[in-house]
Amino acid sequence: MNQRQVYVDADSFPPQLRAFVDVSHAVKAEGLLDRARWYYVLVGAALALIFTGCVTAFVVLGTSWFQLVIAAVLGIVFTQVAFIAHEAGHRQVLSSGKANTRLARLLAGVVGLSFSWWDSKHSRHHGNPNQVGKDPDIAVDTVSFVAADAAQARGLRRWITSRQGWLFFPLLTLEGLNLHGHSFRHLFSPKRTTHRFTELALITGRFAALVVPVFILLPLGMAFAFLGVQLAVFGVCMGASFAPNHKGMPVIAPGARLDFFSKQVRTSRNIRGGWWATLLYGGLNYQIEHHLFPSMPRPHLAKAREIVRAQCERLAVPYVEEPIHRSYLIVVRYLNDVGLAARDPFECPVLAQYRGAS
Repeated sequence: MNQRQVYVDADSFPPQLRAFVDVSHAVKAEGLLDRARWYYVLVGAALALIFTGCVTAFVVLGTSWFQLVIAAVLGIVFTQVAFIAHEAGHRQVLSSGKANTRLARLLAGVVGLSFSWWDSKHSRHHGNPNQVGKDPDIAVDTVSFVAADAAQARGLRRWITSRQGWLFFPLLTLEGLNLHGHSFRHLFSPKRTTHRFTELALITGRFAALVVPVFILLPLGMAFAFLGVQLAVFGVCMGASFAPNHKGMPVIAPGARLDFFSKQVRTSRNIRGGWWATLLYGGLNYQIEHHLFPSMPRPHLAKAREIVRAQCERLAVPYVEEPIHRSYLIVVRYLNDVGLAARDPFECPVLAQYRGAS
């Protein structure tokens, strides 16, 4: 029996399902997926110059508490290097995938992170943002992002979780240690991983290059203060850059299925601010566009925002964009709301209200 071959194109699907195809065509027509090599050359050169200045100032200052300023600047520089590693991991920087991966692994080592650990974790996040059981970024840790996880907290973690919104920024000072710890645990775990010894060599060499001169040239107390400030600033900058992007946005149930465009847009939040926010956040202020087009270079995200936002308006898909201060207020409020589940029922205002009424 002969059957006629039927061709299916994007126009045969409902508007919501073909939204990403339509946006992709517009983005490609504008050349927004093309590499922006000179941008990254300039950013890399600026960071290298600042780092050289930090090293020079460190040697010249000698025993001085002004060294803590150098430590703070280094924390910011390492954050910016981590942003470029993130972008290289998404193949935004160089032309070939292998070259980007090598660059990402090298820069992650400079920062003190395992690229193989980050790549596995981050890929799962991009595929299932804010989906319970699939997104590792909302998995239970010191901070709980889902009420069910908060309710199961015990001991010290329960005390922290019940106040986690107010403790959010103080806890970020420990995020640098947390990231380094995850990297080392990953590399020393029995699980199979790629480039284990290369990454161990990079990270170990990085810490030796940072720690040894500090303890040789500075008094013991000042050396510990230097490393503490560097780690604290790095942790705050890293955590504060990623937290506003998804926290407080809709959480997707474990078995729910959404089309790609809706899932990425509805679970992400942009931060207003223009070029300075793009520099400060490494392009993560355009989180919606980054999730739709992970390989899009940083300087093209602003133009893509116009295209994506117009599509969202046509399809009535919520497009969330907040100023920086409000985005953090939303995160703190959300974490406090989730943290209520870790408190004693009598401490929860909502449950106490119902108890009083019964």
